[in-house]
Amino acid sequence: MQAEQKNAPAGEQGQEEAGKVSLVGREYEVEIGPVAHGGHCIARTSEGQVLFVRHTLPGERVIARVTEGEEGARFLRADAVEVLDASKDRIEAPCPYAGPGRCGGCDWQHVKPGAQRRLKGEVLTEQLERLAGLTPEQAGWDGTVMPAEGDKLPAGEVPAWRTRVQYAIDADGNAGLRRHRSHEVEPIEHCLIAAPGVSELGIEERDWSGMASVDAIAATGSQDRQVILEPRPGARLPLVELDRPVSVLRVAEQDGGIHRVHGRPFVRERADGRTYRVGNGGFWQVHPKAADTLVTAVMQGLLPRKGDTALDLYCGVGLFAAAIADRVGDEGAVLGIESGKRAVEDARHNVREFDRVRIEQGKVESALPRTGITSADLVVLDPPRSGAGKQTVTHLSTLGARRIAYVACDPAALSRDLSYFADAGYRVRVLRAFDLFPMTHHLECVAILEPTEKGR
Repeated sequence: MQAEQKNAPAGEQGQEEAGKVSLVGREYEVEIGPVAHGGHCIARTSEGQVLFVRHTLPGERVIARVTEGEEGARFLRADAVEVLDASKDRIEAPCPYAGPGRCGGCDWQHVKPGAQRRLKGEVLTEQLERLAGLTPEQAGWDGTVMPAEGDKLPAGEVPAWRTRVQYAIDADGNAGLRRHRSHEVEPIEHCLIAAPGVSELGIEERDWSGMASVDAIAATGSQDRQVILEPRPGARLPLVELDRPVSVLRVAEQDGGIHRVHGRPFVRERADGRTYRVGNGGFWQVHPKAADTLVTAVMQGLLPRKGDTALDLYCGVGLFAAAIADRVGDEGAVLGIESGKRAVEDARHNVREFDRVRIEQGKVESALPRTGITSADLVVLDPPRSGAGKQTVTHLSTLGARRIAYVACDPAALSRDLSYFADAGYRVRVLRAFDLFPMTHHLECVAILEPTEKGR
């Protein structure tokens, strides 16, 4: 992974900040090493600096142009602007907006679909070993990252999966997507990964002058469509006339809250044979198959029994709480905890048919101790990207749960928390990984844990 310096821009960009010379724009010929967490691969300059290089693949030789960093920095960020020796897994990006300096939404448009999943598996393997001290075998994982139903397509074809797209609006009122690690907008005519229900709205064809962003949502399992408008300071809302009926919400300039303009303030989503209300642009999995995929994996791992007591932490609108309640029956009980006020209202609505389900509002780390709960048969947690953290993991480990299901969208946070669980007496029984974000570096995991003594 040694590099040959190709050129340096005049005067090293003519700038020196805090006595350090910017390397932005400098190019290196490098051999690309392994994939890393974050959608890039690793190389090194001839001076030994680490390069995190996008738009490339392991084993390639490329010209990498620095996009962020300075002399003496621990690492530099770069784009592969010319491929000298291509990987067999490289294809021509189907999306015309992909590539160095263009849209930052997709990391791997240039990679064959099967190779994308293999790369995600390599990242998960590395994170497990480095942060949790686990091999795939020790984690009960077969090493595969499974595509969602219908997503296994030939190279050059892109699944249209994203049911929520936040369009950034440029100064001329054009809808687009942000460039990688930038506030600059890449105007687009069509997003290949947008679900049909989003594309059919025709957002990209309209003039959105005065808006900062337009969030488009197409519900799964219903015809509900919604747009959330964020005006620039002092701007008035436009008359929204799209190609399909939509409800319209807006982001308030004063408090950042979301308020109804017309239509329903919620969309109806379907999963596990049930309908869920999701209001004010609240969280719901953006892949149309994700909610069902994750519920199935969690239920297969937990194996709820009639009469079980369960916790659903970071419960959102109650996806797992309702699924568990349906399986533990009238003698069982479920407690959900969620910090978002509107999500709690929706969760209570979504589980209203179950008498023994309670939803509490608050942050898990403070709300869970306040409940006074000292035991539970089952736990499911779906924390934010940062993970649950040591304090919460330690507390959960005192409840004596027969099984714990951990749903994770970040392999680093998952691996850190698995190490905390190991210290607290829980081991991974099985781990499953799903490619619910094709063309990006993201993946979703479900880890099933049980007390360590059961494995002895």
